[in-house]
Amino acid sequence: MSYKKILLAVDFHDDNEQIINAALAMVEKSEGAEMLLVHVHEPISMAYSAEGFAWNDQVLMLEATVREESRKKMQALATKLNVATEKCFVPDGKAASEIHALCKEQDVDLVVIGTHGQSGLRLLLGSTANSVLHGSTCDVLTIRVRE
Repeated sequence: MSYKKILLAVDFHDDNEQIINAALAMVEKSEGAEMLLVHVHEPISMAYSAEGFAWNDQVLMLEATVREESRKKMQALATKLNVATEKCFVPDGKAASEIHALCKEQDVDLVVIGTHGQSGLRLLLGSTANSVLHGSTCDVLTIRVRE
């Protein structure tokens, strides 16, 4: 099967190289495919802050710092992979929801995302890859990240 638009979802952990390599292989197999990049910044302020608490400002500052670091890492990855800036996305929100919306908006036909093969309680709570897979309107390639 040949794809036209491949969305690579990254979390900027050390094990992203395996996921990146799989996405590059899919781009190569799908001659002329366009690669897009996404890293979803999940805000921590809603979960860990509330009006009137003294630490609310610190949480918001931490969140702004994390968001800026994500943008820098995205730019570095885009440069490394030769992906145009307008094809890089760092939205705020719930990862699966933002990836689904981006797929529709950009007419993506394949998402490449990593998974660690959750078990136990983490499996019951679900993973981002699982949520992307079960709500996706396009193909999803999950890459089992090896330790």
